[in-house]
Amino acid sequence: MTVPSQTRHPEPARDAAGDLVHLRRAGVSLLLDASNSGVPVVLHWGADLGALTGPELLDLATALRRPVRYGGPDGRPVGVLPEHTHAWFGMPGLSGHRSGRDWSPRFQRTELRMVDGSDGVPTGVAVTARDDAAALDLVVEVDIDPGGLVRLRADLANPAHADPYQLDGLALCLPVPPQAAELLDLTGRWSRERAPQRQPFTVGTRSRESRRGKPGLDATLLLIAGTADFGFRSGEVWGLHLGWSGNHRIHAERTPEGDALLGAGELLLPGEIVLAPGEHYRTPWVYASYGRGLDEMSARFHAHLRRSVPSRRRSRPVVVNTWEAVYFDHDLGRLTALADAAARIGAERFVLDDGWFRGRRDDHAGLGDWYVDPDVWPDGLHPLVAHVHGLGLEFGLWVEPEMISTDSDLARAHPDWMLGTAGRLPLEARWQQVLDLTHPDAFHHVLDRLDTLVREYGIAYLKWDHNRDLLDAGTQPSGRAGVHAQTLAAYRLLDTLRERHPRLQIESCSSGGGRVDLGILERTDRIWGSDCIDALERQSIQRWTQLLLPPEVIGAHVGAARAHTTGRTHSLTFRAGTAFFGSFGVEWDLTSTTPEEQRELAWWVTLYKRHRDLLHSGTVVRVDHPDPALWVHGVVAPDRTEAIVAIVATATSTTANPGPVRLPGLDPDRRYLVRALAPEAAEKVLPAPPPWVTGPGVRLSGRILGAAGLQAPTLRPEQLLLVHLDGR
Repeated sequence: MTVPSQTRHPEPARDAAGDLVHLRRAGVSLLLDASNSGVPVVLHWGADLGALTGPELLDLATALRRPVRYGGPDGRPVGVLPEHTHAWFGMPGLSGHRSGRDWSPRFQRTELRMVDGSDGVPTGVAVTARDDAAALDLVVEVDIDPGGLVRLRADLANPAHADPYQLDGLALCLPVPPQAAELLDLTGRWSRERAPQRQPFTVGTRSRESRRGKPGLDATLLLIAGTADFGFRSGEVWGLHLGWSGNHRIHAERTPEGDALLGAGELLLPGEIVLAPGEHYRTPWVYASYGRGLDEMSARFHAHLRRSVPSRRRSRPVVVNTWEAVYFDHDLGRLTALADAAARIGAERFVLDDGWFRGRRDDHAGLGDWYVDPDVWPDGLHPLVAHVHGLGLEFGLWVEPEMISTDSDLARAHPDWMLGTAGRLPLEARWQQVLDLTHPDAFHHVLDRLDTLVREYGIAYLKWDHNRDLLDAGTQPSGRAGVHAQTLAAYRLLDTLRERHPRLQIESCSSGGGRVDLGILERTDRIWGSDCIDALERQSIQRWTQLLLPPEVIGAHVGAARAHTTGRTHSLTFRAGTAFFGSFGVEWDLTSTTPEEQRELAWWVTLYKRHRDLLHSGTVVRVDHPDPALWVHGVVAPDRTEAIVAIVATATSTTANPGPVRLPGLDPDRRYLVRALAPEAAEKVLPAPPPWVTGPGVRLSGRILGAAGLQAPTLRPEQLLLVHLDGR
């Protein structure tokens, strides 16, 4: 991010003692070698090496030092910023030049400072380096948090006396050992986000990129390298995530020389960052997590998110969202009746979705005109808001502040406020363009409208959408590439609004799960997992989204029996039991439901409220069951006194008896009462329930449940059973 260079250096705690830096927390070690004169290299990132004395560190460094390559240049192990000058022939960490000069820097370290935690234990380093010939200054920060999550970022400065420097890319990397034989990443599309794909980690480069101006529906949340056949509870895995909401590149690379690494950085468009004298660029944070199995790797990300934003520790209210209930058909009588039904089932927040503002009778018009439509709401939203508040519910509102409809008063008044290049507008998508938030007047227009709406209506929650990709995203009138600046402006808009309204909660929605990253989640409270709330699709979407995010951050709603996006029909038990493991909500026309459906849904809401503290604080566990049709996942309390597990039939099993399922993550020496969490629901879906379901339950130790397991019920396809384990 381009900001004045004098602000870039972190305040260090004390000088480093020696050339080897060993950072270790929560079962993870990161060993940095600063014995050379350049940027430190990583000798080990992975399992905890234990407390090591100075002589032991020296012996370990000697034991890991590689021989000089036969017939090759006398290079050195690749650093956290790979440099071509040190015989690194893969993707360089830094790409840039001054009119063709200074394109292959060789940084010399000028300082290495340790950063201590509150307990005096080193938790990070700040490395300062310089290339006098290229006239570039570099600061690299590396730290490890209390949960063992590693973070890296770099800061590149162009000194005040130098010519402008065009930056084409700056990526940071971490090595993985030769045992990392497979790669896992995710892909997807609208209403089918987070589909896993695996491949061998062979020689070459596996690069996942986004030029959409956001991570995208096809984005991989994490790029993961692991030992052969790693799973949720087995093998070793190393995962990387970039905390950035704009264009990005994340890659895995293995070279013929034997190096293997994971790297990530912002993907810069041509000419997007030119550092003037005295300017600098700071990368987004690169997050890296090691684990024995995917669950342990995920747990480090979950713990980080739960610590990072205090508002996330508030209970997640049960939401009723109006979208799939009424779409654009806004009518006060219909919506107050829906709010009444929401209150009857025990909802705590009512969110009015798209269609409330001026000219918005469908998705062809109105974006940018953030005024309540007087034709539909002659008294504004006040009657609806008063009714909702009178029921004891919070009120939330849908907005899409970064977009503008070409058919809007704002677009007609300010055509220069739309992103574009070469004197033309980009191809339309969803009849909309992108509002240039880098334009000061456009930024303040949106900020003023949002601020006014939140104040006037006592809004507790914004569903913040971002529906289209950024195409030809240039700033007017020059047309110069502007995704980087647009992303920072969106961050600033969110930050300013939150500063003015500290208790306001915001959901990041982007045609569903198109903007999911730790950069946006520094500023928002939950994400919309997908526009698809078909429970079967959501089983997969939520399973893989939870590689990065804990359950309470993922919006998960109960829809109508027949899913709007797929046409599938599911029981209420399957729909609610799926949404149970998320930020629970309802997106269904409750005024059209039967009294029996409302009673059953109210029962699920009560059940969710009873257990949400466990669901939203516990450790996520997923089971590597041999039957691919049977998925088992759950949450174990931090003190391991309690757990809730879902046994889910996603398809028809090839065998009549799926056999026992092992339940991991429990206290091996604690005895648990095991029984169906919802026996009434179980009786509806189980043709022949096993004895432990129909009786008073069984008492078994965590050791037995983890090793021998529990006989799985025979479920029909697209059914589930919730299991409660109580060891209190």
